[in-house]
Amino acid sequence: MKRVKTSAAYALIGTALLFAFPSCSAKNGKYTAGTYTGTGKGRNGDIEVSVKLTADKIQSVEITKHEETKGISDNAIKEIPSSIVKAQSANVDTVSGATITSNGIIEAVKDALSKAGAKEEATTKEARKNVAVSYKAGTYQGTANGMNGPVTLDVTFSENGISDIKVASSKETPHVGDPAYDIMFKDAIQANGSGVDIVSGATFTSLAVKNALNEAATKAGVSSIDDFKKNTVVHEAQAPIEGTYDVVVVGAGGAGIAAAAQAAQNGQTVLVIEKNAEIGGNTVVSGGQFQSAMPYLCWEKSNPDATTGVYPVDGKTYNKVKSAHGNITVLKTILNWDEKPFDATDAQKWFVAGDITNLSKHGVHQEYLPILKELKNEIKDYLAWAEPRLKAGTPESELTLFSTINLHIFQTYYGGLRPNADFSDWIYGNYDLVCQFVRDGQDLKPWLEAQGATFVEDIQPTIVGALWNRENQYIGANFDADGDGKNEVGQWGSYFVPPRRTLLETSATAKDNKIMLRTTAKNLIVENGRVTGVKAVMYDGTEVTAHATKGVVISTGGYAANIGKVVATNKYWKKDAITSHTQTTNRSSMQGEGIEMGEKAGAATTGMEYTQLMPISWVDNGQLAFGGGDYAIYINPTTGKRYLNETGERDVLSLGEFNNGIEHNGVMGTVIEIANSDRAIPGPYPYGTPKTPDTWEQDVEWRQYTRTIDQLGDLFKELGINLDANTVKQEIIDYDKALMTGTEDKLAVPKTGWTRLIGNANKKADGSYDVNSYTLDGVKLKIRFLAPSTHHTMGGLAVDINRHVLDKSGNPIKGLYAAGEVTGGIHGGNRLGGNAIVEIFVSGRTAANAIKADN
Repeated sequence: MKRVKTSAAYALIGTALLFAFPSCSAKNGKYTAGTYTGTGKGRNGDIEVSVKLTADKIQSVEITKHEETKGISDNAIKEIPSSIVKAQSANVDTVSGATITSNGIIEAVKDALSKAGAKEEATTKEARKNVAVSYKAGTYQGTANGMNGPVTLDVTFSENGISDIKVASSKETPHVGDPAYDIMFKDAIQANGSGVDIVSGATFTSLAVKNALNEAATKAGVSSIDDFKKNTVVHEAQAPIEGTYDVVVVGAGGAGIAAAAQAAQNGQTVLVIEKNAEIGGNTVVSGGQFQSAMPYLCWEKSNPDATTGVYPVDGKTYNKVKSAHGNITVLKTILNWDEKPFDATDAQKWFVAGDITNLSKHGVHQEYLPILKELKNEIKDYLAWAEPRLKAGTPESELTLFSTINLHIFQTYYGGLRPNADFSDWIYGNYDLVCQFVRDGQDLKPWLEAQGATFVEDIQPTIVGALWNRENQYIGANFDADGDGKNEVGQWGSYFVPPRRTLLETSATAKDNKIMLRTTAKNLIVENGRVTGVKAVMYDGTEVTAHATKGVVISTGGYAANIGKVVATNKYWKKDAITSHTQTTNRSSMQGEGIEMGEKAGAATTGMEYTQLMPISWVDNGQLAFGGGDYAIYINPTTGKRYLNETGERDVLSLGEFNNGIEHNGVMGTVIEIANSDRAIPGPYPYGTPKTPDTWEQDVEWRQYTRTIDQLGDLFKELGINLDANTVKQEIIDYDKALMTGTEDKLAVPKTGWTRLIGNANKKADGSYDVNSYTLDGVKLKIRFLAPSTHHTMGGLAVDINRHVLDKSGNPIKGLYAAGEVTGGIHGGNRLGGNAIVEIFVSGRTAANAIKADN
């Protein structure tokens, strides 16, 4: 979350205002003795300090209040106050990796000193020169925690320098954390120390590298660890770069790479500007599945008894997908939805997010009424086919899945229909924008596959907060992109390698297209009311001027990693629900600069008051833990009971955590997830699958544990949780029996959309459960601890359906387009799981096609 260059943050190199303390500053010394408070601006808000002074000495500096991000700001919070006391001056070095926090503390101390009579004067701070340090020659290991776990480095020292650095082991995310290695290793060898800049978008990995280097240097008997930690490399700016392209894209996440590839396919030259060390943005750390109903896998009115369907793209036949338990209940609720105009009267008395039974009684916003009427007719046709089978004893899970475009549109609407905290205003997705991304999403998989992406073609799973089974699961690319003899896999392989190849290798304009990494866009170039380019700065300070003859696309993502901005704009979550201890699933680079650039050019924003929290995040660092509520239960760590329907929307699940969870290390809303350990967790789960028991079943502190039901009590005791294991056991048994007997709607907390028991039971020939075979004893359970963290910002730049950015009068700003999470108005107050991927790729392509049409 921190800026990587000191000069970019507060211009410390060069002229700065620093304190000198002449004897005339106070009556009898440098200061007027006493204790003084001061305030400075940190990354996430104000930093307050208390400074105790004698007439001639700074006795102590104490930070009394801050909102900085735990794990990133820690070193600055710890080191800067003591450095100031040691130096007897506020003129101290910042802590690499926490530059903005460091400067905030320094600013606050200066504020306090000024109140004590210290004189402020302009002076020049000279860049620190590296200090020679020596070692006992040899190779030593250093280990430090990164984003996903320990990072171990093998560091080879000569007597007076670092000669080599290699990664011995690492679980950091490919194309996210690991690009930091080569960059930082080169700098550290040159600097002969660890005081090098962190790499944007890989903050936790960068800090792990620095700390591991420090440990290795200590083992090597470094002559001065303090100097080792400060030795750095100053990257000198090169000659300014200037170029002209048809299209300039700012941000290379899913929306940006889609816009760039589509523009290249449209015959336009493209420059992509990306601040991180690799393309991928937040998309490459997401769950990666995208929502879009595949008709060939779903129930068809024209052929209702069909058990297979043909995918038009590959011509192959696939088995149709089965329904989830409880889907019929949801469909019947929609069938009975009141068609009158939506009426929010006395909503404080009846509205509960996620409760569509009550919501359905209060009408619908009328632009969505035609969709609702069409959907009702579709549901009637399906129920006319399904209900005789249910009455004949066929389990719901043996019916073919009902899923249509209209259902997707309508669930996106009601899943995002939300009031603000005091019910004075409501928000929901713009009808035209919602219909567009859902309908155009039907072409996303064929478009990517045509470029070499691969997907699992015979499933439509669900993920947390998705509301339905219509996800599409990526596999990777069908070609080797880097020459290692292996096809690229995961989100990287499906979503980035193929369109990057289109952009740089196979399109007609490939030889003229370019991606500039580690380059941060600063301002839009506006000439005669039209956006004509971008001003940017490379990591070394080199200035870049990129002219765009046809259009600029902003696709920089949201600002969920900017906790201060989230707090400042929040009008949805109750006060104090989001604090400095709130963490994020986002990469540190997601700060909202694209929105600010657009605003400077006159753009309007919408929906900025709403931020989605991700309920299935790790307690220790806030990153996405992956998973789904269809196969798991969430337990209140105090009562041992379920407290909500686990397949609800993400804001509903997060609110449930705040109301039912405990605090752990300052993180509010920590709850227990329990599932059968034989059920793999969807997404790129860092601890593997049931097929890799060494990692799947390993204990990871306050993350995951594998235990049988009789071992739960000992686990709770070990973790200091005062919870009766027998209560949890009975809750699981009651839950499973309700699911097996079709009475899940009669539970104290009903369940819909479920796909798996917690315990084990055999199935009969008709697909129903043999209740007498049920057992929980000896069954391996997956126990995880989860909490909410910021995930997706609903608001952003206002756009029309062609992704023109709109000004405050609702008119398009000529030459300016936006795509992805940087925009607002699409998801309302809450986004359905899997809707982001489909929307960002659709909007990126839409923006590129609009540029072609406009020119």
